Amino acid sequence: MQEPRQLHCRVSTSAAFSLIELLVVLAVVLILTVLYWDHGPSKRDLGIAACQQNLEKIYLAMEIYARDNAGKYPVNTNAVTSEDALALLVPHYTSDTSAFLCPSSGDTPPPAGKSSRDWKTSYAYYMGRRSTDGDSALMSDKQVNALSKNAGDTVFSTTGQPPGNNHGKGGGNFLTCSGGVISSGDNAPISLNLAPSVTLLNPKP
Repeated sequence: MQEPRQLHCRVSTSAAFSLIELLVVLAVVLILTVLYWDHGPSKRDLGIAACQQNLEKIYLAMEIYARDNAGKYPVNTNAVTSEDALALLVPHYTSDTSAFLCPSSGDTPPPAGKSSRDWKTSYAYYMGRRSTDGDSALMSDKQVNALSKNAGDTVFSTTGQPPGNNHGKGGGNFLTCSGGVISSGDNAPISLNLAPSVTLLNPKP
């Protein structure tokens, strides 16, 4: 009589990943993904974006002024700095004095509604422009000088030192007469040549 066969189960001796090893691998992959993708906005980008918003706010006041003055933006024939001309906007067309200061400047905004003749602004102003001047520059961050410039010429500080260093050596913004804001590096992205009726006023040093 034949004896019944015994069944033998083979036990696998090959190694498998433990739960702890899988968790470690997952954590490493997660860390590498975060390091690769999550750089976040730089301080320069935040400053440039805040300046764009400032210039857009000022443009609203400029447009109201122009409607009241036959399409002309503020003109002060005795102006030496941009503060002299922009004083015509405050407090009649805007009381938001904080919009006239670059957030990167570290300066404290004056009380709301106070005339800009009594404090510093951060922005240069192309006095003599009209609302019909399209994409011509109307305002910008402080420039290296108050001269005409061709596209590609140096317009903002290349060293991070004054003049023209609202954003260190990170460039700046231009507000156009059509209300658009153009960001650029330290070179002019558009022609900034001055017509005989236009004067570029930088803010107080």
